[in-house]
Order: sequence, then C-alpha cells, then structure tokens
Amino acid sequence: MSDIGIELSRQTMSSWILRCATLLEPLYMRLKAILLAEPAIHADETPLKVIKAEKATSYMWVYCCGADALGSNTNIVLFDYHNSRKAQCAIDFLDGYQGYMHVDGYKAYESTQATLVACLAHIRRKFIDVKKLQGKKKTGKVDIVLNLIGKLYGIEKRIKGKSVEEKLAIRQSQAKPIVTTLYNWLIEHKEKIPPKSKLGEAISYSLNQFEKFQRYLEDGRLSIDNNRAERAVKPFVIGRKAWLFSYTNTGANASAILYSLVETAKANNLLVHDYIATCLQQIAEKPNNIDALLPWNIKHS
Repeated sequence: MSDIGIELSRQTMSSWILRCATLLEPLYMRLKAILLAEPAIHADETPLKVIKAEKATSYMWVYCCGADALGSNTNIVLFDYHNSRKAQCAIDFLDGYQGYMHVDGYKAYESTQATLVACLAHIRRKFIDVKKLQGKKKTGKVDIVLNLIGKLYGIEKRIKGKSVEEKLAIRQSQAKPIVTTLYNWLIEHKEKIPPKSKLGEAISYSLNQFEKFQRYLEDGRLSIDNNRAERAVKPFVIGRKAWLFSYTNTGANASAILYSLVETAKANNLLVHDYIATCLQQIAEKPNNIDALLPWNIKHS
C-alpha cells in the first residue's frame, strides 16, 4: 500500500488478517459441512514451520472435493492447521465421515472411518525411481509395470467427461482386467525380487496399497489417483517458499481459513479479490446469509 502513500505496520496488517479470518470462519464451516456431505473427497498434508508452536514441525492438512476442473458445483478446497501429523487431526476434521477418501500411503488416514482409495500416481512414482536406476535405453521388469499403469491412465483419459455410469462400465470392462494383470505380476515377483532392492520396495509398497487402489473400479465417481489433492496443496507449498513460516498457531489457523477461501474461489473460476471483498461486505451487512456467499452462488465478474 506504500505505492499509494499509505504506510501500515506489520502488526496492523497481521491484526486485519486475523480479523478477516474470524469474520470468514462461518463461511469456512459451511463449506466444510458441504464437503463432508460429498460421496468422495481427497486429502493430503504438508509440513509448516510455526515459530511459537509447541512442536518443531506443524502440518497444514488439505481436503477437497469436486472435479479437478472448472464447472463443478462442489469444487471446494479446505485447509486445516495442526501442530501435529497424528491421525487424530484427520479424525477430528472428518467428524465421522464415511464416504470415499483418496489418500496417499500415510497410515494415519487408516484410523478414520472413511473408505480409503489409494493413489496410482504414488505407486507409479516408486517404479519410476526404479526406471531411473535402470539407465537410458535399457528395458527390464519395471517397464512391464509402467506399461500396464500407462494403459490404465490411457483409459482414464478416454473416459474423461463421460457420465458416472459410463465410467464405471468402461472401467469394469477395460481397466479391471489390466488391474488384475498388474496384481498378478506383483504377486509373482514378490518372492523373486530382493525385498530391500528398489524394485522390491516398489513391489511391497504397491501390494500394501493395492486393495485400496483397486476400489476406484467400483464407483465411477472415484479417481484413479490423488492428484486432485496434490494440486490443491501446491499453491500453499509455493507460497511457503516465500513467507517461510507462521509465527503463532493463531496465525496459522487464520492462514488455513484464508487459503481455503482463496483456493476455493480459484477452483470456481472467481476473481479472488472480488470474492473475498464481497464476502466481507455481505457478512458485515447480513451475517446470517452465509449460503449466498457460497462460490457457486456468486455471479462471475
């Protein structure tokens, strides 16, 4: 604001941010209620340094729903701050949620009541790491796995935009046999490959995740991976490189609320500044009319 001749102290700006987060919290909670009513969501978490926190490393958890594209009425991205990575953080946020939840291999999610769907992208990365060790222009066992995974992603590309029913039917007829072939290959080679080798570790990880991964075949609303959540958390990760840390737990909680509304606005193709300004203005005038501020109820500028 110094560009227009207004000088504000860091303390003043921080106080305003905290106040804005407090005013916007009811909207955050309304979005959370809608998110937890969805049949399928995505989750991830990323570390955060908070100077005045009890533990050295805190975490910003992210939960999202909707298609990873514009046009869905339930494109929601919510951040949830905790000075912990314990399972209780997810348990508390999810509040008994029993729908599908796309996750990576982090065991904490297994303590929730959600039906977990594992991520094929994480499985693929394990084999990509093996491929890198193999050397250029060389082929081996890992190429068989990567080829099968590539076919599964090819099917997903072809069914993008189709109805839930069509996706389910095509996955059952085309993807399921490939998934079965992949599983059989992993089982066959589990005893043949040294478990502490990179390939052995990739096989072990894949088999540990396989039951949860293949659940994507049973419902056309599900995704083949958890890239939705990874893309949702990316703006926070990029921002963290610039501002490095939060100073207090209160500030980190405020960041969670504000990042949630910013990323949800972006996911719904709204101008962030205009959306936040509209929300603050409307909350000041009509604090009980929260539903009018849901992003899909806001007219595009």
